[in-house]
Amino acid sequence: MINVDNLIKRYNGHTAVSGVSFAVGRGEIVGLLGQNGAGKSTIMRILSCFLPATSGTVKVAGYDVFTQPDEVRRRIGYMPEN
Repeated sequence: MINVDNLIKRYNGHTAVSGVSFAVGRGEIVGLLGQNGAGKSTIMRILSCFLPATSGTVKVAGYDVFTQPDEVRRRIGYMPEN
């Protein structure tokens, strides 16, 4: 259902996410844990098509978040904490 392979995100020379890979199957419940500044929100923003990655592959339900964002948005919801 969600496949992430070698995800990298850099901001102005700072690496926020480096080489993250994981898969979440249909019906699985997972948590994304880490210290402040570990890249959790960045990963979620990339998964939900709010932020482009520097490189890597991200697919939701088989749709690529970079080339098919409308299809991805139809299948997920994201409500960040303020």
